[in-house]
Amino acid sequence: MIVFFDGVCNLCQSSVKYLIKYDSKQQLKFATLQGQFAKQNLNPNDLKSLDSILLFDGQKVYKKSDAILKLCTVIGRWHKLLLIGYFIPTFLRDWAYDLIAQNRYMWFGQQDHCLVPTKDLKFRFLE
Repeated sequence: MIVFFDGVCNLCQSSVKYLIKYDSKQQLKFATLQGQFAKQNLNPNDLKSLDSILLFDGQKVYKKSDAILKLCTVIGRWHKLLLIGYFIPTFLRDWAYDLIAQNRYMWFGQQDHCLVPTKDLKFRFLE
């Protein structure tokens, strides 16, 4: 599974670090939405905006709150409790997601460059 994320967003970078920490089976690989790998492997419509984390499971691309809930399934343990979010209508979940996404730079800041993985984590990143 591949997680595509905004590489300059502090919230997104923190989220990737969190996923790496709790992905004990190392099922997830990572790529920035700004990178060549994303441009070569995603539909151009998915790249129009950097406001959504994308999760590609090999067959389907999950966006926004669906991607978050799917990631809770992947990393498991207590995160599966968050799957109760599926009882909330998608339009409400995505409204909350969009609110955070549209304000993430203001609330959490951003970097001048994309996340650079450490040597021991480089194999988890696709570029």
